[in-house]
Amino acid sequence: MVYLFGYGYGYGYGYYGMFYDPTYLLVILGLLLGMGASALVNSSMNKYSRVRNANGLTGADAARRILNNEGLYQVQIECLRSGQGDHYDPRTNTVRLSYENYNGASVTAVSVAAHECGHAIQHAQGYKPVSIRSALVPVVNIGSNLSIPLILLGVILSWNQTLITIGIWAFALTVIFQLVTLPVEFNASRRALEKIGQYGLLSDAERAGGRKVLTAAALTYVAATASSILSLLRLYLLYGGNSRRRGD
Repeated sequence: MVYLFGYGYGYGYGYYGMFYDPTYLLVILGLLLGMGASALVNSSMNKYSRVRNANGLTGADAARRILNNEGLYQVQIECLRSGQGDHYDPRTNTVRLSYENYNGASVTAVSVAAHECGHAIQHAQGYKPVSIRSALVPVVNIGSNLSIPLILLGVILSWNQTLITIGIWAFALTVIFQLVTLPVEFNASRRALEKIGQYGLLSDAERAGGRKVLTAAALTYVAATASSILSLLRLYLLYGGNSRRRGD
């Protein structure tokens, strides 16, 4: 006997409804990690977005100075709309900054711009984890879209363990991608702080604030990875292995 949407899964120790499913604790823990990291990064970025840097440099100014000093004159800097996420696009060799960070002369703006320039430097120097992450993107996109449908299809087809296992492995690709992303992001932040000091973009006191901003931002990636690992563990506990098949 099996209920697909969580009303009664049978384990060796009995049956329970979805609200008594102990694996939901993993979901809750993942949500708490994400919420905590998000609150920390928002608090840090908001705090230092109100602190104007002594040099009066905008994020765009800081990015251009770093890129030029690194000989990366070909890397473009673009301004996004307000609230859009800052990022580096390796396909077009472009650092894209939100409106606030492009035009703002705050500690946050300079720190975020330096972080994205860190990615541009990684790309220019052939930093290996970046190459690995880029190679994983198309596979991960397919895997993330197919993982849950494959698992559900396997359940519907009388617990077809082959389909379920493929679905779990497809989801695991997302976890692998996020694990590879961690050193990329931490390295970009390390480079950012190094270049901020090397080129005198922020004072010593301001750099301390910038470090807090970048550390908080990095923790969001750690939380996202931990949450995905917990989700993968939950999928395995619920669906992985013949010994856990429902309806036996």
